[in-house]
Amino acid sequence: MPLTNPGVKNAPIKEKNYKLSDEKGLYLLVHKNGSKYWRMKYRFAGKEKVLALGVYPDVTLKHARIDRDEARLQLSRTIDPSQLKQTLKVERNEAHGNSFKAVALDWFDRNKSTLAAETLKKRKWILEDKLFPTIGTLPLKEITPPQILRTLRRIEDKGNVETANRAKMVASQIFRYAVANGIAEVDPTRDLKGALMASKANHLAALTKPEDVGKLLVDIDNYQGTPIIQGLLKLSPLVFQRPGEIRHMEWSEINFSAGRWEIPAEKMKMGAAHIVPLAKQSLEILEELKPFSEDRGQYVFPAQGKRGRPASDATVTRCLRNMGYSSKQMTAHGFRAMARTMLDEILEYPPHLIEQQISHAVHDPLGRAYNRTSHLQQRKDMMQTWADYLDNLKKQTRAGNVTTASF
Repeated sequence: MPLTNPGVKNAPIKEKNYKLSDEKGLYLLVHKNGSKYWRMKYRFAGKEKVLALGVYPDVTLKHARIDRDEARLQLSRTIDPSQLKQTLKVERNEAHGNSFKAVALDWFDRNKSTLAAETLKKRKWILEDKLFPTIGTLPLKEITPPQILRTLRRIEDKGNVETANRAKMVASQIFRYAVANGIAEVDPTRDLKGALMASKANHLAALTKPEDVGKLLVDIDNYQGTPIIQGLLKLSPLVFQRPGEIRHMEWSEINFSAGRWEIPAEKMKMGAAHIVPLAKQSLEILEELKPFSEDRGQYVFPAQGKRGRPASDATVTRCLRNMGYSSKQMTAHGFRAMARTMLDEILEYPPHLIEQQISHAVHDPLGRAYNRTSHLQQRKDMMQTWADYLDNLKKQTRAGNVTTASF
């Protein structure tokens, strides 16, 4: 006789577990503790088997019968419902383990040793603040181009065009990592070309005319600041590395006997160790800084009153503004563009030497990346010539006679 809702609800508790049969193999298993479980008895490949259909009252009599009928339909197609249920459970668990967030965190962990600290910080912010809230829990291989685009458009609609494009780049790196590891079949971001607004080129202002550079250098020499601030300003045009790399310069990285600054890989944007030959003028600045800096921690340019921390990233910019240079004239990052342009156009050094010295990725004719010691003597000569050229510009500025001829 088929079960009824009152009969299921009021099924008594007994000393032993017992069954209340419904129809077509469905029955209610009543435990001696009062728990009630839906089960279906069936035969497959000549063997008697039992399929679990849920717990009462979460699964009602009506829904237990629907699930039973679905299982019987599977049997009619020679599908074992218990095996299918287990397969689907494994796939769900696998999908959860291969969610966008899980794969992204694995990608981040495997690549963090190759990226500079500042780059890591930006990547983590994009993941946690921009991507995870919307697609983090989705199975990565099921994410579609429209889903990605909706996520990126939310960023773009707030006016953050550059961030939206950067988030797309990070997502693409994660999908390509997943494809390489057999977790996904395609990178859905590849179909979004042209779907976002293009990022505006961010050309950081820099002075590149000899007369302007000469005046800037004189202004730096005349700047009224602490010895540490003066040293930071004077060294920036001589070594022309990234502002963050200069601020984080440590005394242990300065090889005075070899006349060079040896930057470890973890501090570099490109993730490779870098050597900066130091001209005699740079070494003199560092020697003069020792009495004011060396006993205040590891950094050559320590923060004022904050032991163990480097100077603020706004230090050079603030000094430039105090000297009267606007953001459209000169930036802290502009010392790199200044050196790159003038070494090429005025001092006529080969572009590959300049690019290698500003720590950009440079390859030889066979496509191999130059290592940190490549062309070291040539770069050392170039850095000394550059320092002498800047000294010459200062002298000419003070004399009121700056020329643009090759030095």
